[in-house]
Amino acid sequence: MEEMKNRVYGVVGIKSILSNWNADFTGNPRTTSDGRIFGSDKAFKFPIKKMWEAEGHKVLYVKSYKNDEKSSKKGEDVQVRNLAERFNKIFNVNLKDMKSKEEIFEKLFSAIDVLNFGATFAEEKNNLSITGAVQVGQGYNKYDNTNIEVIEILSPFRNSSKDDNQNSTIGSKIVVNEAHYMYPFSVNPQNYDVYKDILGDFAKYTKQAYEEFKKGCLIAATAYNTNSKIGCENEFAIFVECKTGSKLYLANLDQYITFKKNSEAKDIIDITELSEILEKYNDEIDKVELYYNKYTLDIKGLKDNYIVKYIF
Repeated sequence: MEEMKNRVYGVVGIKSILSNWNADFTGNPRTTSDGRIFGSDKAFKFPIKKMWEAEGHKVLYVKSYKNDEKSSKKGEDVQVRNLAERFNKIFNVNLKDMKSKEEIFEKLFSAIDVLNFGATFAEEKNNLSITGAVQVGQGYNKYDNTNIEVIEILSPFRNSSKDDNQNSTIGSKIVVNEAHYMYPFSVNPQNYDVYKDILGDFAKYTKQAYEEFKKGCLIAATAYNTNSKIGCENEFAIFVECKTGSKLYLANLDQYITFKKNSEAKDIIDITELSEILEKYNDEIDKVELYYNKYTLDIKGLKDNYIVKYIF
């Protein structure tokens, strides 16, 4: 497979309408201490991993279950696999029989999620760490008028453990009326150079792996339809690909992008400030690709040399 050598910087925009893109442990949308709504990098990566898994790729870091027939305790016959069990399952090996850490590294690099996002492999006698080529920041909500809504839900069943057990129970679903998350990311294939002396050709970030990540940035949130995510979809993405050998290093690009509501027409994503910054480094940049939902968005600040496409 062909090695990817170019660094890439970008931003992915995810829209959430009457849904909850990333809940905390109370069920509320995740917020900072000063009340800013954001989505974690884990929330961003999870739908991408599920997309890869559905397409038949080896994905290590997702939850899976096993049937433990040896369990003597009622209710514990179905269990979540631990890391070693998941490793054994997807690679069809026994971790205890592997003779060297090099063998384990080779297996890890053959998983699409590890090849992109890296791994912390904390197993007895095999504590390994891989800094991923793809690094994703926290996705802050760029819409100023987001409100949290609590929707009451009537269950069709009664709760027999309560004193008032003749009536069906009432639950709640917590959502936002509207939010627009912007996730910054970077792709640095050189992160794997440190492993090349021991792994050779296995320790490389491939163009195929990058294309799979890129596809996830464009469709994974839209494709992942659960009850809480049904109103979440990919609406925007920009990829700034540096030339091979470029010395350009960019800070998180989301800070140069704004979102505005337009009551008379489509919503507006303004990249004017970002375009002004990128224009200063045209000699270091190979291409800029921008994807967006043209039916709901207008983009302000586009340059003629940008490759612009419909996100779906």
